[in-house]
Order: sequence, then C-alpha cells, then structure tokens
Amino acid sequence: TFWYQQPPRNALKLIVSRSTWSHNIYEDGYNEAKFEVNRKSSNYVLMTIKNVTSKDEATYFCAASDH
Repeated sequence: TFWYQQPPRNALKLIVSRSTWSHNIYEDGYNEAKFEVNRKSSNYVLMTIKNVTSKDEATYFCAASDH
C-alpha cells in the first residue's frame, strides 16, 4: 500500500509505503507522529493525519497492488 500527498499546484509526493502486514516505511520529511498508518484487516489500511494545520492542505491518494 502506498500513500501520497498532492499539495495544491504541486506534484504527488510519496508519504509512506507498507507491504502486507509489515512495518511502515516513511519518506524523508514524513513520520508516524504526523501520518499514522494502520492495517485494520486484510481488506483495508487507514491513514490518520494528526494535528492537522493549513500546511496539510492537499489531496491524499492511496494506491494498492494486488499480487
């Protein structure tokens, strides 16, 4: 699973990736304290943005691979 952030008028940025039932791998500038990712079941993964501010304004995307 991959989570992306796209701030207004900017390109997509990868926030975090996660393999099935493994730990999260955060990109530089992102961390678990701000972007918490949990796999609740085999059916879905949830990302929570903590302490939201105006700097977090963006469109967020999730991508998954089924292989």
